[in-house]
Amino acid sequence: MGEKLSIKIKIAEREYPMRTSVDTEELLRKAGRQLNERIQSYRENYQIEDRQDLLAMVAFDCMVALLGQQTESESTQSLLNQKLQKWDELITSALKLD
Repeated sequence: MGEKLSIKIKIAEREYPMRTSVDTEELLRKAGRQLNERIQSYRENYQIEDRQDLLAMVAFDCMVALLGQQTESESTQSLLNQKLQKWDELITSALKLD
C-alpha cells in the first residue's frame, strides 16, 4: 500500500485531521475548499450564521447534486445499452446474410 499522509482539512472554521494516501490528498483538499466556498455562499446569500444550519444546507445541496448526476448517469447508461443492443442486432443480422 501507498504512503499515508497526515493532513488537516479546515471546514467551517474547524480543522479535521485525516490520514490519506498521496493520491487522494489533493482531492480531499479540493473538496474542503469547495465546501467552504458553498458555506460562504449560503452565509452571504441567505444570511445564515448558525454553523449547523450552514452545514446542513450544504450537505443537502451536495446530495441533490449527487442524485442529479446519478440520474443523468443512469439515463446515459440506458441509452448506451439500447444503442449497443441495436448495433449487436445489426451485426448479427449482417453476419447471417453471409
